[in-house]
This record gives sequence, C-alpha cells and structure tokens, in this order.
Amino acid sequence: MDDGRRITGLESVPDDTTFLFQVRDRERDERTEAILVRTNGEVAGWLNYCQHVTHINLDKGSGAPMRNGELVCENHGAYFEADTGYCTYGPCEGAFLPEVDVTVHDDAVYLTDDDYAFVATGPIDDDDHDLVSTSNLEF
Repeated sequence: MDDGRRITGLESVPDDTTFLFQVRDRERDERTEAILVRTNGEVAGWLNYCQHVTHINLDKGSGAPMRNGELVCENHGAYFEADTGYCTYGPCEGAFLPEVDVTVHDDAVYLTDDDYAFVATGPIDDDDHDLVSTSNLEF
C-alpha cells in the first residue's frame, strides 16, 4: 500500500466512537472531513456531516457519539448505521452518509477512494467549517 494513502494505525480507530481525518475532494479541490468507524470487525469510512443539514459535523473533534452500533447526530438526533451509513431515525431517515472507501492492510487503515486524497488526521482548523446549530439534543 502507498504510504501517502495511510490514514492511521488500526489500533487508533476506537470501538465506541470515530476517528477524524481530512481529505481533499479531487474534483472540487476542496478539503473536507471524514470519519472512520469500526463495524462488525471491519472499518468503514464516511464523510463527516449529517444528511439533514450538511454543514453539521457528526464528529466535532472528540469522536462522534454512538448508540447500539449507530452513529448519532447530536444536533438533530439522527441515527446512521455504522456499516452502511443508512439513516434509521431522524429528520433525514432513509438517506445515506456519503462513503469514503478505505481498506485495512497490515494493521493500518488506508484511503482507497480515488475521488479523495488524504490530507491529515484531525479536524480542519477554521471557524467556518462546522456552523453549529443551536437546536442541540442532550445525550
């Protein structure tokens, strides 16, 4: 595997939340955030935004909340299956999180999606990236 596509070691992807990283959309030449989540012994990758209001991040920098194996949007209460990205509950029920193709090789996670280039781990550091909603739900 190409080291330029290596996101992180497998041990860094938590069992009960997400791992945040940055990608560049090759077509639009824009940076965006993506998340890794463990599911059924595998690792899945998704773009880091709710399908209800797409400027709201699921992982705000310390891991997205999860319940019963599903990712939870703290702002809208939407639930997304970790393995398929399908929204099972909430205002965007029936929608899917946009997938980012990843693969595990030799205990590391690699970006294998040709639509994106790996940039860095962690959040994008700018104030305009996640426009926080004031209609947050408490968990």
